[in-house]
Amino acid sequence: MKRLTFSLIVLVTLLSLVLSGCGGGKTKVTVAMDATWPPFEVVNETSKEIEGFDVDLIKAIAAKEGIEIEIKNVTWDPLLAGMATCQYDIAISAMTITEDRKKQFNFSDPYFAAGQVVAVRIDETAITGKDALVGKTIGTQLETTGDIEAKKIDGATVKAYDDIGLAFQDLMNGQVDAVIADNPLAIKYVKQNADKLKTAGDVFTDEYYGIAVCKDKKDLLDKLNKGLAAVKSEGLIDKLVEKWIVGSK
Repeated sequence: MKRLTFSLIVLVTLLSLVLSGCGGGKTKVTVAMDATWPPFEVVNETSKEIEGFDVDLIKAIAAKEGIEIEIKNVTWDPLLAGMATCQYDIAISAMTITEDRKKQFNFSDPYFAAGQVVAVRIDETAITGKDALVGKTIGTQLETTGDIEAKKIDGATVKAYDDIGLAFQDLMNGQVDAVIADNPLAIKYVKQNADKLKTAGDVFTDEYYGIAVCKDKKDLLDKLNKGLAAVKSEGLIDKLVEKWIVGSK
């Protein structure tokens, strides 16, 4: 009886190892995003879950490529530092592809065209665009392309925030004269506060969002590009634009 019991234990153990091996085909990756950047990533106040354009996109890509993802909410500076040291496998967070960033980590193919735009209070008449910001106080999010562009403006005082929402709040409160931010983000805040905010002038930079990938993960980069191409061909980007940007409040 003891021998039979022991034999059964060995058999069950071996079977469990085989089965676990069969289920181990999925690539498991950590995905960092700074969930303070609606409509691309934000924490839903009711469910407390991260949602948005980027969340839907990375989940669709992962499903196509058999990738198991774990999403982590990380503030912007630690996110960039963590990607540079491969603390995270990938990051998708409305991140503009830049030459400086490409030195620290790889990027997928672009998935969204975005550029910088100026937002002001609804009653503002003097600020008509970027060129009218000389000598003004400008709100930005720290270490973003908007922050970089604002610092190029002669005589401007730049207030950089960890959370772009705080910059827009200070704009409405009169603490800054304008905010420079990614166009889809600015549109989101203007739509939510249509009685208080407006955009001023046209988009003044050409930028593209990409998925950041650890330098050591070339195979993962290839998978992401393959999955991204597949969901693009199915029209997912247009659907997400309609869901999160055009149709959102």
